[in-house]
Parts: sequence; structure tokens; C-alpha cells
Amino acid sequence: MFTEKDLEQLGNKGIEPAVVEDQVETFKRGIPFLNIKEPATIDNGILFLKSTSEKIEDWEKALKKGISVVKFVPASGAASRMFKDLFYFLNKQEQYPERESVKNFFKKVEDFAFFEDLSDYLEDMDIDDGNYFKKMVSRLLDKSGMGYGVLPKGLLKFHKYENGARTAFEEHLVEGAMYSKQTNKIVNLHFTVSEEHMVAFNKLQKKIQLQYEKELGVKFDISYSVQKPSTDTVAVNMDNTLFRNEDGTLLFRPGGHGALLENLNELDADIIFIKNIDNVVPDHFKEPTITYKKALAGILMDVRNKVFDYLEQLNQPNEELITEVKNFIESELFFRFSDGFDQLDFNAKVDLLKQKLDRPIRVCGMVKNEGEPGGGPYWVVDAEGNQSLQIAEMSQLDADDEDVKKMIAGATHFNPVDLICSVKKADGSKYDLRKYKDPETGFISYKSKDGKDLKALELPGLWNGAMAYWSTIFVEVPVATFNPVKEVNDLLRKEHQPA
Repeated sequence: MFTEKDLEQLGNKGIEPAVVEDQVETFKRGIPFLNIKEPATIDNGILFLKSTSEKIEDWEKALKKGISVVKFVPASGAASRMFKDLFYFLNKQEQYPERESVKNFFKKVEDFAFFEDLSDYLEDMDIDDGNYFKKMVSRLLDKSGMGYGVLPKGLLKFHKYENGARTAFEEHLVEGAMYSKQTNKIVNLHFTVSEEHMVAFNKLQKKIQLQYEKELGVKFDISYSVQKPSTDTVAVNMDNTLFRNEDGTLLFRPGGHGALLENLNELDADIIFIKNIDNVVPDHFKEPTITYKKALAGILMDVRNKVFDYLEQLNQPNEELITEVKNFIESELFFRFSDGFDQLDFNAKVDLLKQKLDRPIRVCGMVKNEGEPGGGPYWVVDAEGNQSLQIAEMSQLDADDEDVKKMIAGATHFNPVDLICSVKKADGSKYDLRKYKDPETGFISYKSKDGKDLKALELPGLWNGAMAYWSTIFVEVPVATFNPVKEVNDLLRKEHQPA
């Protein structure tokens, strides 16, 4: 299957030949749709907090006891999609914008936090120049100007303040200080970035870190990692044979955000907050986010303590304890055992209960679905007939099936990527997170290169299949905690504007 040149290429990337063979088999076999039972809703898989105060106290107590915390922010994605309509205008023949989104951009351009920087590039321009609008966009997006079209979102100025503007990167520092400050006043943050932008992130950090440490009374410990080449996936031709470049080498493609499981797995902390780089707001709008971050973390700590306690008790099990633990797993860890559980003997029940307790835990914020895109929460049935909570992307669901269509229509919430994770055992040792993913999930897409069609494979998504075998708890959070910037005009929303 592989030539000597192939093996050399695999070795350079750190990929075992068996991994590629498995990926080719996945292409041949296809990826099955998830077997969903029903959507998770309030009181049927999604918790609703009537009060947050008790849970916030639980989190603050945990911080005082010295628990270690890190905030994990995927930040390697380029911002080019934010400016797709501006790129469209730039590449069209008309001098003046036709799309409403582009008209609105120019109408309110002075309201963007980056306008002060942009204005420096416009000083030599004549507003009566017929190409004025195109030149403005060019100087915003091109490398010869501000380079916003090629920079990652984390380095873009998102919000205006009286004393200047903040990038998304800076907002994550400020936000992290508000809910993850440890007893030693250290705030740990980890950003996944692309290799080409590592220097720029470091440069920004050096410029602003001391200022924010002084303002917030904390010390930031900021680390970075890049997506590993070993997580790239091989491409195949339409007949599932290996796709080769013109020079005969194998074509590999990035494995999607699921590849970041390797980065997450290398972090050493008791609790890890996960949040996307573009979901940040100015200080005057942060209160709901901080409140619910702490509340969700408090829920996690409460459940985590119970899990550790039951694992200890199961070293001296009895029938009454077995029933109690089974009820706990089904009611608080949201794992429904199949009918086959009752047919197991005593020791097999104990072993199975320990297995379901002894794994990573995640608490996920869920927002009411008001039309925003995002993975949804569902009860999913496994091969043994057990049911567990999963975050499912539309690509994982058979939307042509009438029953599935009804369940999708009945879904009430979606996942805004607001996760808090417990990744260590009671003895302080780390879980190997790679053992808790479902390799049968993922996504096959159709692309082309050099005029030839190909199939590409995305790894199980970080908060989808990569966490399929975690204990999962869904909690409703206010829509005010979800303010992503998917396109540049989102920055004009009141949630991203000054008070």
C-alpha cells in the first residue's frame, strides 16, 4: 500500500501507517449517522438553574482549596470568513457596494474598534476618488495594509474603550481573570494558534500583559500550541485509493477542530474551561457570562465530588449501593443503562458502574435555539442499547429520515461551545482523553485539487465525537452568554459596542 517515499513522509509527520490504513477503511465503510432517540430538552437532559448563587459558592470554595484551572481557547482559525462579503466587493467590477451588508459596513465603519487604525491608512486618499471604497477595503484586508483578511480573529480589534481598543485575545484574558483566578492569583490560559501567527500572538502578549496584570491584580500564565502534523488526515480519490500530489506524495489535510484533542490532552489542570476565540463581549456586558461560567463550574465540582465518593464506596459494594450508584449515574450523569444491566451478575454490575463513573466529566452550556447555527443536544443510543447525552452536528444526523426530521424540528437548544471539563482522577492522575473518543464519528467531505475530485476526512469533533465517552451534563445558559463574531458586521451589534 505504501512506497518507501510514503513511509518517509509518514515518519516526518509522525503518523503511523496503521492510522492511514484505518482512515482509508473509514472512507470505504463510510461514517454512520448517530442513532438519536430524542432531542435533549429542559427536564429531559437539560438542567435549568432557578438560582446560580449556591453553585457559584461551590466554585469559589473549590478555588479557595487550590484547585488548578486553565482556560483553553482554540484560536488558530483565520478571520477571512468574517470578511467574505468585503472580499466579494473587492473582486467585483462595481465601484460602489451593492450588497446590503457591504453598504452597512461603510455606513457604520467609524463604529468599528479597528477604525482608528484603519484611518491611518486612509490619510492619503481622496473620498471623491471613484475607487475610494475599494481602496479602503484593500487597506483593511491586504497584507500591505492592516492585513485583517489574513490574520486570525484573536488578533483583531473587537471592542472600543475610552482608553483604546481590545482584541479578542485581550478580552479572553480579562474574562479569564474574572472566574478562573487561582489562590496564588495566577490565571492560566492556553491558546491554540497556527505556526505562522505564533510570533504575532507573542508580540501582542508582551505588549499588553503587564498592563492587564496591574489593572486586574493577577498574574497571567499564557501558553500556546499548534495543531500537530500527526493529526492531519489522508485524502483519497473517489474510488478510495490514496490521492497523490503531482510529485507523487500523499495529500494530507488538517483534521478539523477534533485534532485539538491532542492539544487538550497535554494540559495539566484539574479543571479546563473551553471557549471559542470569537465569543467575547466588552466589560459592561460580561456579567451574565461570568455568572454562568462560575455556576456551571460549581455544578461540575458538585458532581465530581460525588463521583469520587462513589468510586471509593464501590471498593466495598453491596446491592443497596449498586442501586444507589445506578440511579445517580442515570439522574445526574445522564447515562441510561439498557435493560441488559439487570441481567448482569453482582461483580459485573460493580465493574460496569465503576467504568461509567471513572471517566472525564464535562458540563456544557446550552442556549435556546433562536436560529443560530451550532450542534444540538440529543439522547443517542449506542450499540448496546444504552443512551447518553451527545452534542450532534447536522452532518451526523440523517436528515432524510422522517423520524429524525421530527426530532430535529423538536430540538430546543444548541451548543455555543461553552464547556467546563474535569480531566483528572481522584488520585490526581490525568485521564488519557484520547481513550474516550468515538472513532466511528467524524465527517467525510468532498473537495478537489489540481482539477481532481477527492474525499477528505475530518476527525471526530472536539466537543462531538472526541468527547463521546465522557460523562456529559447539559445546562441551559442565557443567550446573552453567546455573542460570536462570524462576520464583521456582528461587531456592530449592541453586545459588541460601547455602553
